[in-house]
Amino acid sequence: MRRTLIKHEFVEYVPSELAEGVLYVSIPYAIAVHRCACGCGNKVVTPITPVDWQLLFDGDSVSLTPSIGNWGFPCRSHYWIKSNVIRWSGAWTDDEVAAGRWRDDRDREAYFARRAEADVGPVATVSKPARRRLGRVRRWLHL
Repeated sequence: MRRTLIKHEFVEYVPSELAEGVLYVSIPYAIAVHRCACGCGNKVVTPITPVDWQLLFDGDSVSLTPSIGNWGFPCRSHYWIKSNVIRWSGAWTDDEVAAGRWRDDRDREAYFARRAEADVGPVATVSKPARRRLGRVRRWLHL
């Protein structure tokens, strides 16, 4: 049975038996898990990271973004979870799925490249006149 609503439950560990219509959210493990909203019973795992899904909790309901596209399941269901409401979207073609996966890979690589660049920090460059002034200041301080 195709669902239109889902409730959420915050857990530390995702239970081995998943109830229908429940989005289990584990903050310690940064993951959300539920049974496919189409009713096929497949387990849907959504990692919560800057490059996968983001979870919004407004104190009453949860939202996941981007959409959930179950392209690897026979049902190929596609939906959004917005404020505990399941909003159904159209299925994608194989070409659209491939393009989406390519964009995800590109965005993931760009994210980690930015992180690596930020960890290294900017390379300090000092002009020749500034180096001369710094040299004079150093010599003056050591006198």
